[in-house]
Amino acid sequence: MDQYEALRKYQEADLELEKYEKEMRGSKNRKELLRLREFLLEQQNVLKKIEGDVEVMEDRVEALSDEVKRMDGAISQAIQQFEEHAPENEEQAEEQLNAMQKLVSTITRYETEIAKLRKDSDTRDRQQKEVRVRSAKARAEFDKLKAVYDDEFKTASVKQTELKAKVAQQEKGIDPALLTKYKAIKKHTSPVITGLHDGRCGGCNMQLPAADMNRIQTGSPYVECENCGRIILVAGA
Repeated sequence: MDQYEALRKYQEADLELEKYEKEMRGSKNRKELLRLREFLLEQQNVLKKIEGDVEVMEDRVEALSDEVKRMDGAISQAIQQFEEHAPENEEQAEEQLNAMQKLVSTITRYETEIAKLRKDSDTRDRQQKEVRVRSAKARAEFDKLKAVYDDEFKTASVKQTELKAKVAQQEKGIDPALLTKYKAIKKHTSPVITGLHDGRCGGCNMQLPAADMNRIQTGSPYVECENCGRIILVAGA
């Protein structure tokens, strides 16, 4: 059998396998599994984000609480000092009172922030629970569907193996260099082999140049399209 005719038959088997594998990838169950997997990964990222936020909040609450305790101690110490050592004049008294007032104001601001952080933390806790519930539901759905899809894939794989064997059989006897050329062309266009239609490439529909038409008229069984790179078979196309 002519090498290019053998390559055409190889292409038939190759495209049949390609079409079937595309159908396998386009399976409704496979698409739904991918969607569920993406959703679960997204929920994991949401949980990590929430956990990180909560950790930052807890650290901030701890730091503020320590600072409030320190300031409470400073106020108690200032009051004790005020009682034990009365200020010598009104200016000193006002200065000490202003310092204590500043501490009280800061404590109030910190306590307000602590209350807000705790409220936000409670909100994050509720969000975590909601995410975990959604994730558990999606995981159960994923596991159930995966069992169905695994059976579906097992059945489909039998035919896929048969088609691969057919491709391998058709490949025998074809010049390796020609196969390499076929696979190189297929990387950017498919099908690789096409026919000639009214002087045009059957793949991209571009008019063939006069030089290629002359080659065909003088008996060449094939030419290569200058536009798309396909192999145009004349004989047996």
